[in-house]
Amino acid sequence: MHTGRRAADATRKAPLCPAPGGFRLPGTQPPAVSRVIGRVGLLALLVMMLAACGGPSYRVRVLETTDSSLKGTQRPYEVNGERFDPLRHADGFREEGIASWYGEQFHGRKTSNGETYDMHSPTAAHKTLPMNVYVRVTNLANARQSVVRINDRGPFVKGRVIDLSYAAAKELGVVGPGTAPVRIEALGYGEAGPAGEIVAYRQPASYEVGSFTVQVGAFSVPQNALRLAEELRRSYGEASVVEGWVAGQKFHRVRVGLYPAMAAATEAAAEFESRGYRNCFVVARD
Repeated sequence: MHTGRRAADATRKAPLCPAPGGFRLPGTQPPAVSRVIGRVGLLALLVMMLAACGGPSYRVRVLETTDSSLKGTQRPYEVNGERFDPLRHADGFREEGIASWYGEQFHGRKTSNGETYDMHSPTAAHKTLPMNVYVRVTNLANARQSVVRINDRGPFVKGRVIDLSYAAAKELGVVGPGTAPVRIEALGYGEAGPAGEIVAYRQPASYEVGSFTVQVGAFSVPQNALRLAEELRRSYGEASVVEGWVAGQKFHRVRVGLYPAMAAATEAAAEFESRGYRNCFVVARD
């Protein structure tokens, strides 16, 4: 049986030990680290060199926020310097890209929301979708569909949008090739029936709810950020500079555009990247 190794080697694996896409330390943790993990959930606020896991290493850091209501998996975080802002809701979420999968070698390990990964359950990892939201995944190569629940973070490889469990990958026909082009559509949170089965999904009132922008750069020199924001403002009408602290250093983040839905912002980010702005990503505006 294909264990997902081919897909795993090509995606964000090796994971942040010991779980796939979940931000955990390899082996045991010193008390100071345990306190950090307790404060932010399963994301580790430090640089991780994962020689114990093998393969590439990931530097993961949870970012400080003034919003004390955010749980661990809702807090913004960085992986190898790239920032990810988990969405507050999945209303109207729709995304296309490449799916991969992970299987037996991660079976029984912890996921980012604290569950034990079950390769035979229809679940998946996503970088920013809210935990426990259900999504419909369509394999664009064969039109097969699967409904999965998000319970993990990842994959952290450019172009990959979702990492499927073995069960979901098998249903979609992704196990053999290891990857496939897919469409992701948010369904909502599951409503359980008398026997515990999911019988319905809580649908959002509107599929155009939200406010998103695209971050195109971050500078330690404020003049550079202001100069770029002015250039973008002339072309796109909306650009701003947002200050933030990273490891004790102040950065000036340039964000451009205002979009009513995640899909529109994602398309804009791809356009900015094609014009030479590397490492663009979508940010939810409060």
